[in-house]
Amino acid sequence: MRRFLKIPILALCIALPAVFAQQKPPAPKSKAELEAIQAMLSAQDPDARIKAAEALLSKYADTEFKALAFYVEATAYQQKNDYEKMIVFAEQAVQTDPKQYAAMLMLAKGIAQRTREFDLDREEKLKRAEKYAHDAMELVKTAPKPNPQITDDQWTQAKNDYMAQAHEALGYAANARKNRDVAIAEMKLAIDLTPDPVTMVQLAVIYDQAAKPDDALPLLEKVMAMPDISVAVRQFAQAERVRAMQLKSGPAKPASAAPPQVEIKKQ
Repeated sequence: MRRFLKIPILALCIALPAVFAQQKPPAPKSKAELEAIQAMLSAQDPDARIKAAEALLSKYADTEFKALAFYVEATAYQQKNDYEKMIVFAEQAVQTDPKQYAAMLMLAKGIAQRTREFDLDREEKLKRAEKYAHDAMELVKTAPKPNPQITDDQWTQAKNDYMAQAHEALGYAANARKNRDVAIAEMKLAIDLTPDPVTMVQLAVIYDQAAKPDDALPLLEKVMAMPDISVAVRQFAQAERVRAMQLKSGPAKPASAAPPQVEIKKQ
């Protein structure tokens, strides 16, 4: 679970554009615009959030919450596993607000995770992902709390999670180059900051690719012992455990070059 998501979305998001741009807090220009913003942030499912974000952007073209609306749409498309549209709206969020590190991290991970060994533009995509990750990390280091109602501990957890996402993206980029040692180091940094079970399983995948099932198995056992993980994550861990056991019992050789691209929604 990404721990910063426990912070109420309205409390965290309402001031995000101001934090990213380090400007005065954004403000709605009318009661109707405020209601449109609230409708977007309170929408209960991805399709409803997309519809509400589009309504805000259509009715209030000069809204100071434009970057936030694009980011909300990007997260909604991410939940719908629509990678192409997620990229489009995350990039629009960054173009609108060049300091929007949350959208940068979404782009960094999404691009790195889907880059394949034989893509003709592999290096171009990986360098782009790495730049987004590094730029976001620099912004997060000095980012102030977006809302005074967020406690210091909550904000520390949130920043740790953002940094973990950056290291995770860098891990995917290194793994796409088959640089297993760097990929392992980056994933371990991510887990040290936020012990996310999906990231732990992905690290196990990389260990197996590096023919290190003895390192993969303890991680997988730890994930499978977690009482509150989703069925999808548990199945992901179980499948990788089977592969690790097969590697352990057979000749030591690297596993498949590319990890299974399992999209697990982190609640």
